[in-house]
Amino acid sequence: MDLKAAARERFKRSERHLIDLSHRIHAHPELGFEEERAAAWLCETMADAGFSVERGICGMPTAFAARAGSGPLHLAICAEYDCLPGIGHACGHNIIATMGAGAAIAAAKVADDAGLTITLLGTPAEEVCNGGGKILMIERGGFQDVHAAMMVHPAPIDMSTPQMIAAAMFEVHYTGKEAHASAFPELGINAADAITVAQTAIGLLRQHIHDTDRIHGIVIDGGAAPNIIPAHTAVRYFARAKSLDRLGDLLPRLHRCFEAGAIATGCKYEIMSGDKPYAEMRHDYEIAAIYRRNAEALGRFFADPEPAVVAKGGGGFRAMGGGGFRAMGAGSTDMGNVSLQLPSIHPLIGINSAPAVNHQPEFTAACATPDADRAVVDGALAMAWSAIDIAGDAALSKRLIGNG
Repeated sequence: MDLKAAARERFKRSERHLIDLSHRIHAHPELGFEEERAAAWLCETMADAGFSVERGICGMPTAFAARAGSGPLHLAICAEYDCLPGIGHACGHNIIATMGAGAAIAAAKVADDAGLTITLLGTPAEEVCNGGGKILMIERGGFQDVHAAMMVHPAPIDMSTPQMIAAAMFEVHYTGKEAHASAFPELGINAADAITVAQTAIGLLRQHIHDTDRIHGIVIDGGAAPNIIPAHTAVRYFARAKSLDRLGDLLPRLHRCFEAGAIATGCKYEIMSGDKPYAEMRHDYEIAAIYRRNAEALGRFFADPEPAVVAKGGGGFRAMGGGGFRAMGAGSTDMGNVSLQLPSIHPLIGINSAPAVNHQPEFTAACATPDADRAVVDGALAMAWSAIDIAGDAALSKRLIGNG
């Protein structure tokens, strides 16, 4: 039996439903840990496809596991389905979820013949950026029997091993003292000034950090009224670095900038959260090369070097498209934490959105278009075919099962 042809035929029977589901999730965006409709729709889809579905796994109501097959090699496909506040599915998690479901359904058709166990893992809250769903699932045994994991993420163009760096998100709360801003300003302790001092210090710090480091944030509480000295203010910030080790070096320096704001103004301050950072993504280059070959067989074109070139140190690549579009950025994902635990890949699949890029409203619109629908089809088939190829490679299967 031609396993790939059989997988493709099975996918074709679900294609229209999966594209409709992608559009439905897109039209009903839900924030992290609140993805009740998306999780329910995905579970119903997998149950209808003959999967054994367990809802609410790992203590998270919107997490799930859908399993099929009984082969010795256990591959997990990760589905994300949370949105961003204000701009909906501007990172295309509707595409990720339905690609993953399609890949699992297609691969399940031939799982026993290929020697596979396939699990679609519903992983909530990737966008929360501290203690995302995959991190909690790792801690609570959600990946315990899995030998390798994969997912595919929409982007303007295709890349097989995109750079994904470590990240920590935290909040800083300042407490000062109210006073009339004009009549009695000398009696106040200005918590908004503490933010100004901290942001100035951060601006000066940027000269002295690595070029792969990132610092960015927003004010979430700037005070109550302009005629009241603000007694309570707060910011939410990201620190990102090439690796968790580098992030460990950067965070204390950044925290001192916020401490400087407190010292200069006389405010009290508290740093909250940031205790479950996202790790850097460590792609399994052998699996990534298999995915790339299957995606290219479907007509996809990749902007980055072959995974073997990257593995040998061919780094520093930045692909440029029309109009100087920079294809390679430095995002972060809790899939990085998975990759530190077991062999994993996180390629990008293009949806022809340029100049719109992830986390823009224009990208939200691009995630429910014919190009996005094609990504659902191509990403699902490329992952399903890759699962078949991985299981058929005796040496690779042995390595993956041995790692488990």
